[in-house]
Amino acid sequence: MTSVLIVDDQPLQRLGFRMLLESQDDMTVAGEGGSGADAVRMAASIRPDVILMDIRMPDMDGIEATRRIVASGSASRVLILTTFDLDEYAYAGLRAGASGFLIKDALPEELLSGIRAVATGDAVVAPRLTRRLLDAFADQLPSGEDSGSRADPAKHPLLSSLTDRELQILTVIGQGWTNTEIAARLHLAESTVKTHVGRILAKTGARDRVQAVILAYDTKLVRPA
Repeated sequence: MTSVLIVDDQPLQRLGFRMLLESQDDMTVAGEGGSGADAVRMAASIRPDVILMDIRMPDMDGIEATRRIVASGSASRVLILTTFDLDEYAYAGLRAGASGFLIKDALPEELLSGIRAVATGDAVVAPRLTRRLLDAFADQLPSGEDSGSRADPAKHPLLSSLTDRELQILTVIGQGWTNTEIAARLHLAESTVKTHVGRILAKTGARDRVQAVILAYDTKLVRPA
């Protein structure tokens, strides 16, 4: 059973989400909040598996709330809900530690699938959409010093423990390849790819695939197109 905390400043929006979630046998609504401050407080007290997080809210926005929840070491995973698939707020939410984002007018099936994916540690955002998002806001990525830009990304402290194969897979994850594509192009079993991805996340401390993509960009392993 996946417990979900709904955080949105519009009561009708929360009601719609609640009705949808309560129709599922494998989900339960752990609570509702109307602000980022509510999200931070309730994440600590309720400890939901997933937090549906609106961005624009009074008192504290969803980005700051996400940042505080992640910084606290909470195991709750945040799913950002945004109006536009390529707005800077969604990007900031991912950088704050959200496990992905969905558009508010997504189909019910997409929202439910997203919650289930986040709950199991996967990324909600399709790999190509993630890359498009990062490319769109590449100028916000750390530029680093000139010497750093010429340095071998594989020697970056966050990547130094990865094997050559894991570096290869992290690189193509950053380029937007799905597990199926990685398996086909690198002639690996898909289960083997999943194992490698899991090891990459564990070694680098990335929470999920979305954060792994951001890591690939931050360390210059992948550069914006």
